[in-house]
Amino acid sequence: MIKNHVMNTYGRADIIFEKGIGTKLYDTEGKEYLDFVSGIAVNCLGHSHPVIVNAIKAQSEKLMHVSNYYWNEYNIKLSDILTKNSDHESVFFTNSGAEALEGAMKLCRKYGKTQSEDKDVILYLSGSFHGRTMGAISITGQPAYQKPFMPIIPNTVMVEFNSVEDLKSKFTEKVCGIILEPVQGEGGLSACSMEFLQTAKDLCEKNDALLVFDEVQCGIGRLGTLFAYEKFGIIPDVICIAKALGGGVPIGAFIANEKTSNVLVPGDHGTTYGGNPFVCSVACAVLDELINNGVIKGVDAKSEYMKSKLLELKEKYPSKISEIKGMGLLIGFKLEGSPKEFMTKALEKGLLVIYANNNVVRLLPPLNVTEAEIDAAIELLDKVFAEF
Repeated sequence: MIKNHVMNTYGRADIIFEKGIGTKLYDTEGKEYLDFVSGIAVNCLGHSHPVIVNAIKAQSEKLMHVSNYYWNEYNIKLSDILTKNSDHESVFFTNSGAEALEGAMKLCRKYGKTQSEDKDVILYLSGSFHGRTMGAISITGQPAYQKPFMPIIPNTVMVEFNSVEDLKSKFTEKVCGIILEPVQGEGGLSACSMEFLQTAKDLCEKNDALLVFDEVQCGIGRLGTLFAYEKFGIIPDVICIAKALGGGVPIGAFIANEKTSNVLVPGDHGTTYGGNPFVCSVACAVLDELINNGVIKGVDAKSEYMKSKLLELKEKYPSKISEIKGMGLLIGFKLEGSPKEFMTKALEKGLLVIYANNNVVRLLPPLNVTEAEIDAAIELLDKVFAEF
């Protein structure tokens, strides 16, 4: 057991990683691991990618941080990249996905109150996960996350995942917004149906409420498009992003469309570190690599290849894999057995995977993963299944 004074809030494996290159991680004993967790969908270009390393070196020698009372060039440049590649108008930079969701909640509440004092209800979905802050757990549809911290923020109402009937019954004139993940990550790689998303969009327009997509895990190329909403053809009013945006440095954002871009005014919301020149310069480099150097364009083909290999495993182990789940490179399988135990056995074999709810094992490789690396992961999974 590793001795330390870090607060015990994670079930950490008894391993210390000290370096990473591409899809490979190395611990302090020199053992090599194939990383199909990617920092939980953060390391979209893998470890120590030269584009990121060079951006870090260059900007750290120029300017790390200034207050948001002043402009910096990369804050402006990154906002331009995000808005030019979306259907949206303005960006607020945060340090994490949870903070992006907090900002989106405030945006919904203020937008509602410009119409009526009691238009303050926020809807969210069962099975969802939006972060660990008090606001984020108040819209997280998993009671286990909420119970120890009750009471949660009031006027947040849960809707049954993909139930159009339940959505319609709870979408009153008091609703100021609905926040959802188009593909639930922590919830088990389940995608919202087109009917559900279209109904949510129609109800928002009818009741002048905001549709917010949490794309923290499923966005920034993970589904094969820069933004997840592009895969569904439903344009939300607000998008929340983080994780892969910085490729490893902490940055998030919420992006607002034209009708919501001026709702928050000076004094309504703020951040000390959000949007500083260091993280924004790295994010610009990451997006350039993803968008302009073909990384995102290659995701669909890699996804199909991985799915075909997982289906072969399902045929080989029909009593252990019941379903292949997910989209793009947010992919995995429903396991007949303990996913936590499976993850531990995979780690022993030198493969990093992560589990989600409903007995789902997630595979989240870097977006520039090769077919040879996918083959190597499948071979290791095969060995785990043989002993599982």
